[in-house]
Amino acid sequence: MKKNISKIIFQTNPEYSTLIMRLALGCMILPHALQKTFGLFGGGGFSKTLEYMNQAEGIPLFFAFLAIMAEFLGGLGLIFGCLTRVAAFGVGSVMTVAMLMHRSNGFFMNWSGTKTGEGIEFFILAIGLSLALILNGGGALSIDRKLSR
Repeated sequence: MKKNISKIIFQTNPEYSTLIMRLALGCMILPHALQKTFGLFGGGGFSKTLEYMNQAEGIPLFFAFLAIMAEFLGGLGLIFGCLTRVAAFGVGSVMTVAMLMHRSNGFFMNWSGTKTGEGIEFFILAIGLSLALILNGGGALSIDRKLSR
């Protein structure tokens, strides 16, 4: 049984298209995570982000913590191709919840600056990349590929 689980998690193809998807999603989510964890790029840092997510957004602290960790560890995992399927699942889950929380903003981004918030089309793209990576694994130049051999 152990061999089957590790085979499912680590097995991947050698394709560079998967590498490109993995890097795109990882490089997109990691700066957001660094805002939340370390206060980089104008973010509030870990404590302030937890407080905001809990009080302003109504997210229980445990789930806010999981979301921050999914972004941070998921971003790193995607960039290095380590536990790619798990990382993509975490990032995809966070993006799905974010999309559901912001669906009232409509589909399109705020091109003209006349409405509050942004649309959900960005989340759909991130979820699509996450699903593709869950199906394909880490691809070329991934730690997963080395571990699966």
